[in-house]
Amino acid sequence: MKFSAFLLFHRPDRQRSIKEVYDYNIRVAELLEELGFDGLWVSEHHFRDYGTVPNIFTMLSHLAARTERIRLGTGVVVLPLHNPVHVAEEAAQVDLLSGGRLDLGVGRGYQSIEFDGFGQELSEARERFDESLEVITGLLGNEQFQHDGKFYRTGEVELTPKPLQRPHPPLYVAAVSPETVERYARRGLPILADPAAPFRKVHKAAETWRSVAVEAGHAVEDVELVVSRSVWLAPTVEQARADQEAFERTFDRARIFNEKSAPIDSRTGEIAKGFEFWEGRYLKGGSVGTDFRWEQLEVIGDPERVIGQVAMLQEFGFGHLMCDFGSTRHVPFEDMKRAITFFAKEVIPAFR
Repeated sequence: MKFSAFLLFHRPDRQRSIKEVYDYNIRVAELLEELGFDGLWVSEHHFRDYGTVPNIFTMLSHLAARTERIRLGTGVVVLPLHNPVHVAEEAAQVDLLSGGRLDLGVGRGYQSIEFDGFGQELSEARERFDESLEVITGLLGNEQFQHDGKFYRTGEVELTPKPLQRPHPPLYVAAVSPETVERYARRGLPILADPAAPFRKVHKAAETWRSVAVEAGHAVEDVELVVSRSVWLAPTVEQARADQEAFERTFDRARIFNEKSAPIDSRTGEIAKGFEFWEGRYLKGGSVGTDFRWEQLEVIGDPERVIGQVAMLQEFGFGHLMCDFGSTRHVPFEDMKRAITFFAKEVIPAFR
């Protein structure tokens, strides 16, 4: 089992500058390498304090220069908001600069505020994503490539520079809905499972991915599926429950899950085409009880319980756990350092 961490670069309040948010997360990134984590992933968001990195590749280039070993992941590049040629070029450049440490996570996005801000139709997100993915893999995997599609066109071009990892950096598609999982399993592209999907849904996603991929003729033995979870470790189960309840009392979840983040088509005011699987999820403020989060959603507890939950995810078919150590909350750095260090010493060795 591999272990990485998710860095949202969230600004929890306006009292902190974005520079302070950057400095904090960069310190966390350096700590992750020091503690032996396999990787880190940086998110992309626009026009909100919920994630303050608009260009992941710029941030990963900076982190590449401040680290030596840890893998650097895009979690995820929202492909419909970008020209795919630029994505391929920037991915290749970061892979080269980092010595072949890039993991390329991609997704179609969902936040209406981001698509409206870029003048994009959210209902076109899936089509744009699929075509963009075709361009990116074509550019990364071929000496010469040309594309003439519905949304994107290129002349015959040669990608310069080329990535160090050949034919391209490991590619992961953000997916958990049955339709999306099946779509990319047929292509043999490994999934990155959503942290807001309960255990039973990510279990089903992994099962579906493997069965469809095998049916499509892909070798799946060495394919690494990634699952993202909120993670919190405490010395005792009682302390973990108390920490969770304290987090929830001070956390305004509706500040993140609201009409800005909901996949709403601005033309109709309804859930956008292709997002029916998640209807209502964002408009309900992401509000679920602490018991549900404890039993069905989060990797949380004392070392024995958490090791058991990680082993369960491994049995589901996931070979990589992306840990979110409270990215939407302000945790003072020394407290975060203690929490991540405790996890690294108590949990990771059980899977080495």
